[in-house]
Amino acid sequence: MAFLFLCTAVSSFDTASADGSPDSSPSVSYLGFDTNNYPGDAALAALRRTFAFVGFWLNSPPGGATISWVGKRKILRAQGFGFLVLFNGRLESELKTTKHAAALGLGDARDAANAAIREGFPSTAVIFLDQEEGGEMEPSQMTYLHAWVSGVVAANFRAGVYCSGIPAAAGPGRFVVTAEDIRAHAGSRKIEFFVYNDACPPSPGCVYRSKPPTPAESGIRFASVWQFAQSPRRKRFTASCAASYDADGNCYPPRKTTGDPILLDLDSATSADPSHGR
Repeated sequence: MAFLFLCTAVSSFDTASADGSPDSSPSVSYLGFDTNNYPGDAALAALRRTFAFVGFWLNSPPGGATISWVGKRKILRAQGFGFLVLFNGRLESELKTTKHAAALGLGDARDAANAAIREGFPSTAVIFLDQEEGGEMEPSQMTYLHAWVSGVVAANFRAGVYCSGIPAAAGPGRFVVTAEDIRAHAGSRKIEFFVYNDACPPSPGCVYRSKPPTPAESGIRFASVWQFAQSPRRKRFTASCAASYDADGNCYPPRKTTGDPILLDLDSATSADPSHGR
């Protein structure tokens, strides 16, 4: 998951309801963000004036070597943030055989559950497995995912997956959407979906509107969370909304915050607390 403060169509608004509770109406959506590095305690008040929820990494994010979010749930909760609880999964190259993939999935599920418990997340929380690679899932990838889901559920948490909502070529004249592929092979497993689709359209780009786009507008009707802008922007998907990003190609908060500039990904959700992590 990828990462002055200029974005087009910036406006000031509060995305959460007065009590911070989610609205069950499918037409209501909430704005959140995720970023690899914790933004710093001093930046939270300014960020909360725009965002209802925040991505929270339980392990090192993609490309990262450290976990800067450890011990930060309490202060984020005190500021009124909802949570999008994330666990970075394995790349296909790490999985090798399906047997090895199953063992890794169960081990990573234990690590995810133990980290969530240490951070104080309730057992009702949804933990989203970060599945970075798009396209049709290979057998080892599907085995890993299924083992991870089973392990997380066995630890009394709920399972989700972050994956692509963009059609990918899978042979002559054939296209596969990763989210649909995972759902089609889920069987009786209950999985929440956090999809990424930064292609413009359907994505509006790095914009701040009084009403964020709904997850269903991503093209994945069953998604509960949609990542619609990434930092840095992916040029081949965002040519028609390039002007909505900063000149350096990143997406930033609409308000100046204390500390270093915060490059982030923009997310919308059907709940102000999509992982039910409060």
